[in-house]
Amino acid sequence: MSERAGYIRWFSGLGIADVPLVGGKNASLGEMYRQLTQQGVRVPNGFAITAEAYRATLDRAGAWPRLHYALEGLDPADVDDLARRAQSARELVYSAPLPVELADQVLQAYRELRREYGDDLTVAVRSSATAEDLPTASFAGQHETYLNISGEDRLLDSVRRCFASLFKDRAIIYRIENGFDHFKVFLSVGIMKMVRSDLACSGVTFSLDTETGFRDVVFVTGAYGLGENVVQGTLDPDEFYVFKPTCRSGSRTVLRRTLGSKEIKMVYSGDAAGDTTRNEPTPQADRERFCLADEEVVQLAEAAMRIEEHYSEKAGHPVPMDVEWAKDGVDGLLYVVQARPETVASQKSAATLDEYRLERSGEAVVSGRAVGTKVAAGMARVIADVNQLNQFQTGEILVADTTMPDWGTVMKTAAAVVTNRGGRTCHAAIVAREIGVPAIVGSGTATEKIKTGDQITVSCAEGDVGRVYAGRVPFTKTTIDLSALPMPATHMMVNVGNPETAFKTCFLPNDGVGLARMEFIVAEYIKVHPMALVHPEKIDDPAIREQVEALGRGFAAPGDYFVQQLAEGVGTIAAAFFPKPVIVRMSDFKTNEYASLLGGAWFEPKEENPMLGFRGAARYSHPAYAEGFALECRAMKRVREEMGLTNVRLMMPFCRRIKEAGDVLRAMAEHGLARGANGLEVYVMCEIPNNVIQIDAFAKLFDGFSIGSNDLTQLVLGVDRDSEIVAFDFDERDPGVLEMIRMTIEGGRRNGRHVGICGQAPSDYPEVARFLVENGIDSISLNPDSMIKTIREVLDAESKLGIAPRRTKAA
Repeated sequence: MSERAGYIRWFSGLGIADVPLVGGKNASLGEMYRQLTQQGVRVPNGFAITAEAYRATLDRAGAWPRLHYALEGLDPADVDDLARRAQSARELVYSAPLPVELADQVLQAYRELRREYGDDLTVAVRSSATAEDLPTASFAGQHETYLNISGEDRLLDSVRRCFASLFKDRAIIYRIENGFDHFKVFLSVGIMKMVRSDLACSGVTFSLDTETGFRDVVFVTGAYGLGENVVQGTLDPDEFYVFKPTCRSGSRTVLRRTLGSKEIKMVYSGDAAGDTTRNEPTPQADRERFCLADEEVVQLAEAAMRIEEHYSEKAGHPVPMDVEWAKDGVDGLLYVVQARPETVASQKSAATLDEYRLERSGEAVVSGRAVGTKVAAGMARVIADVNQLNQFQTGEILVADTTMPDWGTVMKTAAAVVTNRGGRTCHAAIVAREIGVPAIVGSGTATEKIKTGDQITVSCAEGDVGRVYAGRVPFTKTTIDLSALPMPATHMMVNVGNPETAFKTCFLPNDGVGLARMEFIVAEYIKVHPMALVHPEKIDDPAIREQVEALGRGFAAPGDYFVQQLAEGVGTIAAAFFPKPVIVRMSDFKTNEYASLLGGAWFEPKEENPMLGFRGAARYSHPAYAEGFALECRAMKRVREEMGLTNVRLMMPFCRRIKEAGDVLRAMAEHGLARGANGLEVYVMCEIPNNVIQIDAFAKLFDGFSIGSNDLTQLVLGVDRDSEIVAFDFDERDPGVLEMIRMTIEGGRRNGRHVGICGQAPSDYPEVARFLVENGIDSISLNPDSMIKTIREVLDAESKLGIAPRRTKAA
């Protein structure tokens, strides 16, 4: 394809250095088309109309003095005046005729593109500003794009409309707020093959986690139809994560997924114009399935990784990317249609950590996808229509069905944002991250449940789920300087149960995860008893049975639902801390807790004292739960082998006797989890006095011990800590308990086995932390909220013993 002189540049002749000529979007498309198509990044072909063409168009029309006059003395705070001036500026630009030679070159290139793709070709006509897609300012969504354009007259008209969109209200405001001169930013226009995502799906991919800045994942969002709904937040999209390190090494699997409601999809209206769009309801069957197959998610992740690597190599430093993608419903292929540097999460400092913590909580008014990790409280202002924006007051909490790019000025003055619709890559989410306010998107009913004047608290500090609480809930903010914190010689590990908090928690100084609790994932995400999935026919309540069977639909076998959910939950935690060790405790529900799961009542006995009953290792080879344990093992095998997360170590809870330990290890081996195979280490909880007394025998079967100080204290002292009558006698500092801990550490050392502690005691009591250090424990695992405090206490204890700290933090 020949390169034309003048105002046209084909993508094949463009690179990232051409931003002044064709703007950020077109320069990036050219860079990818020229450099990455041979590496599996599929970019539609096209050409750019240069920024010089925009300048020449206004020069010929003598429009510059009138434009200056239209914007002179503009007060961006006066919304009505801004609208009038912006409208005047757009009319001036749109009315300027295209120079004859420009129109001719555009049409010649368009005809050449039709020869490549065929006479049925339609094109996307996309704005690309010369100050766009910079590392610190994206200009995302500020200018117009026209889709599915066919015919020469409509093509030329769309070019003029793109030129005029440089003076959209929102674009004017964005330039003012980011310090750009209106008359030094010019507009290029990209014309490229239209990817018919209206017949398939589209979305946005980030080469890092947008909420925490965690860089080892690719975050993919998608929904059916054109991508505008995903970008603008008018629906709740599907979400996927792919873990970069293991994907690069050949484990091409989805790490984690969340099914979005995808309630609407944007398609073309079918009228004569061709480019007009409408939203229509998504068929229920499509809403209930993911818009992408796993292989397609991995393809998009690999493309994002290649794009990131390419731009990082050119820049000489890491450049996380924001990539728009579309699937063509005609040819079935995935295309990258835009890529720009990510400008918010990538700017976060790893040297400091801000922690927000609610002092109390309660029942949430509404919940949705959390954007950011902050908390804010204030008065709600429900905005039902754009005409109500002038009522919004600084410091209020904006509550709306969704937000639009024109709302940016108001959003900058909000304490927080809550919307009914949208995912974590929608307009509201992008703007909220950029301006640093917490947002909850996709809540569904915020505008119904919250009224203007309500005092509310918006919390994004509790994981992926954001919650709105009634009233002003007290909260604290702590800023920690991680760069100044050395690490103790004792390994400091963290307890994690909630996968949603893993990417945030991994930024704490740590040596890995000492306790990953499987129960949280089962209770909060799976919500069904594993045996109910294996034997739904044993549930004699038709309504409960239908709920159980519904969860397993779409899987080859109902139990596969349990395996996928558990594997992705554990896998997320393991990925967050990779390659550090992550010790995953197999399920340790008591019978009353298991019975509370969906369908659980039909598979659990009623016990007077569940704490000493049918729990832990005793269940795993017992006929009443053996099939459930098989599902747990399948999930852990998937984590280690299919996902490639071999940093996972497994741990047996509440293992009473040596025979029981042998039975469990044989059962695990039968399910493909043989100790030692593929480097698998198996630990055991040390929480029963018999574990301590027979530590030499247990050490022959296990690779390490983790002291569970809660249960060990109960069993040493014979105290039920949940009993109001005798709970005052529960004390991990009792000499008898401390002696048991000392014997465990000594026994582990004698047998060359790792000994750690994952109970609450060192978090609550500095003297216990000192005792552990004095006795030479290998690791201490803590809840995240006590990590920094206990690290300082351990450093102090080691200093008194003459033990030098490590000089670098382990995060």
